[in-house]
Amino acid sequence: MSRAGSFIKQPEGYKSFVPKSLPPDPPIEWDEELHEKLSKADRALGRLDGIATFWPNPDLFVAMYVRKEAVLSSQIEGTQASLIDVLDYETTGEVRKDVDEIVNYINAMNQGLEKLEKAQK
Repeated sequence: MSRAGSFIKQPEGYKSFVPKSLPPDPPIEWDEELHEKLSKADRALGRLDGIATFWPNPDLFVAMYVRKEAVLSSQIEGTQASLIDVLDYETTGEVRKDVDEIVNYINAMNQGLEKLEKAQK
């Protein structure tokens, strides 16, 4: 068992990760290195937010990010399709190996983003 959680074998034979409860024990050490990393991440998010105000259509950026993240997450699960395969499918409708799983992931992510947007209104 690690500080983050543990893998639990499921009846179907696969293992699932179960995170430990929050707050972590022992507590997070807020040292200088962590403050520096958080500050760097905060500045990067600020730059991204500032740049986004000049984009003619920020939804295109989000859409491509969702696709890239879907491909990477699906590859962790063993799929062989690439971002190019997904874009080919979206333009031609030609399904290649494992693209359908990535498209399902994209649809789920988009549905989640829509629900978040509705909840914020």
